[in-house]
Amino acid sequence: MTHAITILTENFADWETALINSTARLYYGFYTQFATPGGLPVTSSGGMLVTPQLVLEDISLDDLDLLMVCGGSHWQSGKAPDLGRLLRAARDKGVVLAGICDGTRVLAQAGVLDTVRHTSNCAANLSDTGYAGAALYQDVPWAVADQRIITAPGTAPVTFTQEVLRALGIDDENLAAYLAMHGAEHGKAAAAQAAR
Repeated sequence: MTHAITILTENFADWETALINSTARLYYGFYTQFATPGGLPVTSSGGMLVTPQLVLEDISLDDLDLLMVCGGSHWQSGKAPDLGRLLRAARDKGVVLAGICDGTRVLAQAGVLDTVRHTSNCAANLSDTGYAGAALYQDVPWAVADQRIITAPGTAPVTFTQEVLRALGIDDENLAAYLAMHGAEHGKAAAAQAAR
């Protein structure tokens, strides 16, 4: 069974990892868990209260396939935990790493974006992280995957889901249909706007 952990903090952006966790658990049988600093309950930016199964500081990488960092305002608050050692160890062990929105800042701060193509909400979002990967930044509105590391702006949960699952070897017709259904709104909205 594929094991995935999502790291959440206070005011996490609830929409950003909801699709990947739901798809992975419901359709592909993943074992999904959530971790927070101190294992304390956290409230999302939308007001959803989550009681995690794991204490962030106690995460074990044994038998872990996927480690995701959900975005949210806490990552720029000055009170965010330092995940550098955990993320570098996970990368070195071959765990798929994924960050969306300000979760990409956490990956940058850990140094795991220094040698891979990546994206974020914008290039400036990563400029004060001290990372050395600015030359590899991709200015695109969708997820970017490189060497089992996936990054995405907060507005791209559909392609984030797609690239995370592809990194884990899942890319079937059912996934294509499911993601097309979720992404259809954007294409139709763009066409309607252009027709106005």
